[in-house]
Amino acid sequence: MREALARFIAANSALPWTPGDAVDCCLSLAEWAIWLGYPDPAAHLRGVYEPGQGQLDILAKHGGALPLVASCAAAIGGKPVAAPEIGNIGVVGSARNPLRQFGVIHDGHSWLTRTPTGWTTVSAKALGIWKI
Repeated sequence: MREALARFIAANSALPWTPGDAVDCCLSLAEWAIWLGYPDPAAHLRGVYEPGQGQLDILAKHGGALPLVASCAAAIGGKPVAAPEIGNIGVVGSARNPLRQFGVIHDGHSWLTRTPTGWTTVSAKALGIWKI
């Protein structure tokens, strides 16, 4: 799993930031699932929002990243877990402000999230964790 995640992170880092298409903090989780051989759990989200305000609007429409990622994880049989392991996906951030929630992948040590400039480590409370 460690090698697969390292290859995915390297390949995904080379892609441009394209919210609503393939590369943003939540769609990158779907890209990870596809990398692992699952069908696209976020196909219904692709092409329906634009960068910037569009990202905020889609998060608000779904009640934040937590329910959005939970539904996508469930669509491919993802199971909620209490503690993260390498390759698990999750959502971190504010339980009170759904617009301050971010999709993440666990690298075995910490959470990583995709930003416009690449992957970065995030130190924040996990609101939900799924094994895919």
